[in-house]
This record gives sequence, structure tokens and C-alpha cells, in this order.
Amino acid sequence: MSIEVGSKLQGKVTGITHFGAFVELPDGSTGLVHISEVADNYVKDINEHLKVGDAVEVKVLNVEKDGKIGLSIRKAKEQTQQQSNQNHQNHRPQRNNRTNNHRVKEDFEQKMARFLKDSEDRLSSLKRNTESKRGGRGARRG
Repeated sequence: MSIEVGSKLQGKVTGITHFGAFVELPDGSTGLVHISEVADNYVKDINEHLKVGDAVEVKVLNVEKDGKIGLSIRKAKEQTQQQSNQNHQNHRPQRNNRTNNHRVKEDFEQKMARFLKDSEDRLSSLKRNTESKRGGRGARRG
């Protein structure tokens, strides 16, 4: 079985490094999933996403002449999610955009209000702590 660019395969994680994970493919060859191709969001520690022995679905990104195989878990997931989204869109009734925009605006305003309140609380506690360390207001220095 030859590995072709763009194909999706099932593999097993055989090793984890700080820069990615090695995945054994069905034909016995090993490819590398770079840390940037593990998840859609930023991955600081790959061990939070993968463990040795995990079965994963990967997409083949490239095959080098020297036999190195570049793989992606993220792109394999994107492809399956896009297919499922297309299937759901056919069955989903259309929503009013005006309603969605209004709800998003409310959520933003709520977040801003919460941020402002938290910020003011933190600032006031910081001021209280620094004033007590300086001796408060009106304390004599000398």
C-alpha cells in the first residue's frame, strides 16, 4: 500500500517529542505530526492532546524523497467536520441574521461589563495593598 498525499489514514501514536508526535501508519511506516498540526488552537504541551498508544486519524500532507511523511490530525478533522456541516446545513432551517447579530452584541456587552467590573475590583485591591505597605495616608516618614 503506497501512501498518497491527501489521503486519510488511521494510525497509532508511537512517540511524542516537544515538536510533534510520531504516528505509525497501517503499512508499517512512520510519519510525523508537527505540533502545529495537532489541534486548531495553540498547543503549548502536546501531552495534553496525545498519549503514546492513541489511535488517531491523520491526513497525509507530504511525502519526501527520503521517506519522511508529514501528517496532520487537524486537517483530517477539518475535512470530516466540513462534510458533517454540509449535511446539517441541508436540514437546518434558515435563521434571521438580525436576531443572531443582536444576541452576539448582547454577549459582547455583557463580557465588557464583566471585564470592567473585574478590572475595577483588581485595581482597588491593588491600591489597598500598596497603601498598607507604605503606611497608609498621612503616615510620617522619617
